[in-house]
Amino acid sequence: MGRLMDIVNFVYAYCTDFVINMANILGVSYYEVNTFIFVILYPLLLIGLTCLFIIQILRLRYLKKKPNL
Repeated sequence: MGRLMDIVNFVYAYCTDFVINMANILGVSYYEVNTFIFVILYPLLLIGLTCLFIIQILRLRYLKKKPNL
């Protein structure tokens, strides 16, 4: 369990450091970068992947109904 906590702490520190560096590069605050990622980018990615999943299901159903030539 201790090894897992070490990995979680490392990933958290890495992600936080990444967001801080992005804020410094872009010249904005940490909170603005964090808001962009979790309020704008993540929901768009989630909706986009859900739509892609639904499209792939519909394509698969179409191909299953299509007669073989």
